[in-house]
Amino acid sequence: MLSKRHFLKILAAGGLTAPALVPGLSRAASAPDRPGFFKAKEIAEAGFIYGLPLVMNYGVMYEYVVDKTSGQFKAPFNQIYNEARVFTYQDTSVPTPNSDTPYSLGWLDLRAEPQVISVPAVDPKRYYSVQLVDGNTFNYGYIGSRSTGNDAGDFLVVGPRWTGETPPGIRKVFRASTDFALTIFRTQLFDAADIDNVKKVQAGYQLRPLSAFLGKAAPPAAPVPDFPKFTKDLARTDFFEFLDFALQFSPALPEEREIRAQLATIGVGAGKSFDFKTLSLEDKAEILLGLKEGQRKVTEAVAAFGTNFNGWRVGSPAGDAAFFNGDWLLRAVGAQAGIYGNDAVEATYPMTRLDADGQTLDGSKHNYTLTFPADGLPPVNAFWSVTMYDGVNQLLIKNPIDRYLINSPMLPNLKRNADGSVTLLIQNKSPGPDKESNWLPAPDGPIYLVMRLYWPKETPPSILPAGKGTWQPPGIRKA
Repeated sequence: MLSKRHFLKILAAGGLTAPALVPGLSRAASAPDRPGFFKAKEIAEAGFIYGLPLVMNYGVMYEYVVDKTSGQFKAPFNQIYNEARVFTYQDTSVPTPNSDTPYSLGWLDLRAEPQVISVPAVDPKRYYSVQLVDGNTFNYGYIGSRSTGNDAGDFLVVGPRWTGETPPGIRKVFRASTDFALTIFRTQLFDAADIDNVKKVQAGYQLRPLSAFLGKAAPPAAPVPDFPKFTKDLARTDFFEFLDFALQFSPALPEEREIRAQLATIGVGAGKSFDFKTLSLEDKAEILLGLKEGQRKVTEAVAAFGTNFNGWRVGSPAGDAAFFNGDWLLRAVGAQAGIYGNDAVEATYPMTRLDADGQTLDGSKHNYTLTFPADGLPPVNAFWSVTMYDGVNQLLIKNPIDRYLINSPMLPNLKRNADGSVTLLIQNKSPGPDKESNWLPAPDGPIYLVMRLYWPKETPPSILPAGKGTWQPPGIRKA
């Protein structure tokens, strides 16, 4: 057993706080089937990596559809919420938010019956996508310009336990791996004057229970769960409590059985609860150290993910269950780098915190430039953008011109160089009125930049396969 002094030294070395802040296990340390200290620490570490996307997803769901006082509440389950605007610095629930496309969001409760998503006919010149992402953060399907075209259609989304037949009129059936699932509608906005056209498209999105679609009586409603209160502070302290809650709505896939069996040996599993106060010091230490080490490994993996092209990291940490195939660290990387990222074929996201020389980007110390050659703009079928984020919290930053990105629809208003190239000015202070058209405002501190290539071209030059393509993003240089 650890002495109290040794336990407190471990906490201090790991940068952790008092033991009462973290939930643990309801079983006593003397349980005969409980693994030893180091093995339990390793399981807690693996459990953090495995569970991080599920806990992050629950946090967003709680703020968007459960807690009406969160400040981020959108709409109840099985209703579409249309944002007739792009995201700004005031949107703080989701790290690394997209500010290109007005969102429509619908969080599905698939327990009682499936839901039908209906889309209108959309002008072929306008890109739109409907991303189907479940509680495991698996992208289990797409509707939209690339995947199903711009014609109108009705699509059925079913839960993991549904066994019914496909009704007439349904173009395609999508199966989520969890009972609760998020639907993200992205509708391209060409410029500020285009917002009314986007509203018309959004008004055509529909979400209906299958019974309503068929004109039949609805089945009995599923019971309302006792959703545990979520805050970012609680996520750091009650991590396994949130994971337990999420797992009860996520039937185990074959590739999950091993990690879930390991977690069960330290008392973690679907629907369980914790009483950290009753644990021995040794039990508390093993969980604390495991969580700390898991977070360290995810953070390091995010920084090293993908292929380095001129300081940009290019890869694909998003996909369906088959894409991850039990690679829980890759899934955690995708969630921490930017939860709800698209599959690479839908959108590829080069990201960087470094300039072309490998130095950390910092708007308090330097001004920077990013130059696209005349024949070297990002190769896409839809559009591309470069978005600025605070390097500390990965959120959009408040700035005097309310500009969070520069994208391809803005090209006609950007000043070009004599050779036809386009240079973006990345800096904290204005470069002057004559150059503000090309200014991407930066924070007064660390910078995090994300490039988005929507519906990237697949023929050379192309960024696909992500990390191995023939097109490479140009490096960011000190001005």
